[in-house]
Amino acid sequence: MQTRFTMQTRSKNNRLRHRTRRDGILSMELVLTLPIVVVLLMGILEFTMLFFAQGSVTEASRLGARRATMQGVVEEDIHEDIKRALGRSLYPYAEISLSDSDYSGDPVAVAVRVPMRAASPNLLWPIGFDLNGRYLTSQSHMVKE
Repeated sequence: MQTRFTMQTRSKNNRLRHRTRRDGILSMELVLTLPIVVVLLMGILEFTMLFFAQGSVTEASRLGARRATMQGVVEEDIHEDIKRALGRSLYPYAEISLSDSDYSGDPVAVAVRVPMRAASPNLLWPIGFDLNGRYLTSQSHMVKE
């Protein structure tokens, strides 16, 4: 009877000892893979925000060029369309250049440029992808009506 109890206790101790060693391996795997997973998630978040903002910048330049093709439009009207397309978060940082003409059939160009820092937080600078000095740009050309 006593040997049976002793064997069960040893068996239980061996299982517990093996389990604690395995727990240590799992925590080490977590320590090694967690930074990679976090960087991937931050990259996905940052690039998603940048792609969304690039779509807004492109749409703003198209709307501005479309408005610039109409007769009797002043520059403030073009800026108003661009402001509506960019929204309150991107418009204060936008640089807008306009090549307008007074005559029908002449080309019209609208370029919109927004710093990437205005569109997304700079999450990936620790791994070398810095947003400082980089811009989202779009230029649209149309013909004056």
